[in-house]
Amino acid sequence: MTNSPSITSPDAAMITDRTALQRSRPLATIGIWVICILIVGYAVIFGGYISTVIAFALIYSVFVSGLNIFMGLTAQVSFGQSAFAAIGGYTSAVLTTTYEWMPVPAMVVGIALALVIAFLIGFPTLRLKGHYLAMATLAIGLITYEIAVEWEPVTQGYLGISGIPPLGIGPFEAVSDRQILVTLSIIVILVALAITNIRRSRLGRAFAAIAGSEEAASALGINVAQYKLLSFLLAAVLASISGSLFVHVVGYVSPEVFGLHMVVQAFAMVYIGGLGTVVGPIIGALIVSLLPELFRSLRDSQDLAYGVALILILIYAPKGLAGLANALDARRAK
Repeated sequence: MTNSPSITSPDAAMITDRTALQRSRPLATIGIWVICILIVGYAVIFGGYISTVIAFALIYSVFVSGLNIFMGLTAQVSFGQSAFAAIGGYTSAVLTTTYEWMPVPAMVVGIALALVIAFLIGFPTLRLKGHYLAMATLAIGLITYEIAVEWEPVTQGYLGISGIPPLGIGPFEAVSDRQILVTLSIIVILVALAITNIRRSRLGRAFAAIAGSEEAASALGINVAQYKLLSFLLAAVLASISGSLFVHVVGYVSPEVFGLHMVVQAFAMVYIGGLGTVVGPIIGALIVSLLPELFRSLRDSQDLAYGVALILILIYAPKGLAGLANALDARRAK
C-alpha cells in the first residue's frame, strides 16, 4: 500500500518544496525584473543612442514573447514567426502611408490579417511534429520574405516604404526617445500581464500538458490540434504587433528587416532569457541587444567576444537567466 515511506516520501518532499517555494519570496526572479527596469530606466533618463537600442529590444521582447508562447509554453518549434511580423509591419506601413489611416486601426487590421493567415497556414501545418514542423514554418518565413521583395506595387521591393507616421492615439504621438520608450514599456508590461494570466489559466495548463506529452494530453481529453493552433495564433498576434511597432518607431520598412537574421536573433533571446517564463523574453531581448554595444570597443574581436559571451551564458544558465533565477529561488526555499 502507499503507506510505505519509500513511496510516499518523494511526493511529500515535492509538496513540501512547492509549499516552501510559494511561501518564500522569489528574490532572484524579482532581481531579474529589477534589472530590466533599471536598464529601461537608464535609457529613459539619459536618452541618446542607448535609448534606440533599448527601444528595439522592447519591440523584440514583444516578438519573442509570442515565440515563447509557442515554443516555451507549448514546446513546439517555429522558424516562421517573422512572416507574421512582416504582415503586421507592411499592413501598418501601407495603410498609414498610402491610405492615411491612423496607426492603431492599421495595427488592428494587421493583427486580423495575421490571424487569418496563421489560421489558414496553421490548420494543416500543425499536424506535423518535430523537425517537419520546423521546416514547414521555415518555408512560411521564406515565402513571405519573397512576397515582400517581389510584390513591388505594394511593398516597393528592396526600396522599402518610408515616411511611416510615429506611434500615437488621437492627438498624442510618440516622437521623442522618452515618449517612444514609455509607450513601448507600457505595451511590454501589458504583454507580460497577458502571458502571466495565460499561464495560470486553463488554456495555459493545456499548453503545459501538450508540452509534457502530446499523447498523454490527448488521453486526458485535451484537443491537442486545437490548442496547438491557439498557441500558434497567439504567437502570430504578438509577432504582428511587434512588426507594426517597428515600422512606426523607425518610420521605414524593407524586406531585410524580416529576414532570417530576425529569427536567429529571436531564438538567441528566448533561450538566453529562459523558455516558458514571463520575464525570460524581456531580459533575453535586453541582454542580446546590449551585448554588441558592450563589446563595440573591441572592434575586430567584437563578434568573437559576443559569441563567447553567449556560449558562457548558455553553459552556466542552460535554462536561461530566468531559469537560473528560478533555481536559486528554489534552493533558498529548501
